[in-house]
Amino acid sequence: MEYMRRALELAKGGIGYTNPNPLVGAVIVKEGRIIGEGYHEAYGSHHAEVNAFLSATEDVEGGTMYVTLEPCSHYGKTPPCANLIVEKGIKKVVIGLEDPNPLVAGKGIKTLEEAGIEVVTGVLEEEGKKLNEVFLKYITTNMPFVIMKTAMTLDGKIATRTNASKWITGELSRKYVHELRHKVTGIMVGIGTVLADDPSLTTRLEDRIGKDPIRIIVDSSGRIPLDSKVLNLKSYTETIVVVTNRAAKEKINSLQEKGARVIVTPSKEGRVDLNFLMKELGQRNIDSILLEGGSELNYSALEEGIVDKVNAFIAPKIIGGNTAKPPVGGQGKAYMNEAINLERIDVHGFGQDIMIEGYIIKGG
Repeated sequence: MEYMRRALELAKGGIGYTNPNPLVGAVIVKEGRIIGEGYHEAYGSHHAEVNAFLSATEDVEGGTMYVTLEPCSHYGKTPPCANLIVEKGIKKVVIGLEDPNPLVAGKGIKTLEEAGIEVVTGVLEEEGKKLNEVFLKYITTNMPFVIMKTAMTLDGKIATRTNASKWITGELSRKYVHELRHKVTGIMVGIGTVLADDPSLTTRLEDRIGKDPIRIIVDSSGRIPLDSKVLNLKSYTETIVVVTNRAAKEKINSLQEKGARVIVTPSKEGRVDLNFLMKELGQRNIDSILLEGGSELNYSALEEGIVDKVNAFIAPKIIGGNTAKPPVGGQGKAYMNEAINLERIDVHGFGQDIMIEGYIIKGG
């Protein structure tokens, strides 16, 4: 267990850099000693197994490799790791999680076993699944994993009656949100958020340079001002504006001239068709989205069933007001048995704030 835990910890070093590939860590053990370890550091770079071999302090022949995900067996950006393990003379491989990628899906294990290597699977499997929850959804559905993030007061408000919202939560909560932005490939907000706050939607980390997510603005009629910050950033990632045919062609042309990418989706009750959009974004290698929408977009996303996980920050503040906005607006449910339910709940503390994390029960 301890060696697999070490491999899982190593894998976290790739957070934010490997998308849409998985997070993988590997440890080589010989005679009770770790003699090599590595992780998948960035998309297109060496896999964890290769880095573990490169770091080895002695001959690995006869050793045991602990790897968080089934070694690949196909040629992609890099050669197959399963073949390399065989060539290096590893005698035993302990695997955390079998790879659901159709290109692998047991073939890596088969390669190892056919070479006479002992294979053990399912070690700390649940931890491995949580670490790679984004990859596991994307590789099996080609749809992004969507995290809905909200920040509210104790009485369930995301802004005052005058629409003031800075700052509801404390500094530690806001810092963690930037860690989330670094982790995902895209960040999505509605036009209401852009008009109210004019956000940059970039990643700002104190201890290192963060990766900016691709900015996705849901704007069915193309109302976004051309001087919005998201259209005038010095960032290596793009801004995507999502409209319907309600948007004027002249505005679409102007947005494209500003360097934005425009996606036109079918109209669903006058709004952007979010399921169509998820399929489009998945085809663009966007494997994960942090939804920082306002109450209307949050409601639409939940109703359309695109949300996988919720991170709800709650600050010990009360502002009241019948017109102050809640985190989820829209028409709402008529009966309690229609409520959207969460499971696998965790509660985290960030200073005076708490964050409730849970996963949407699909169909629940």
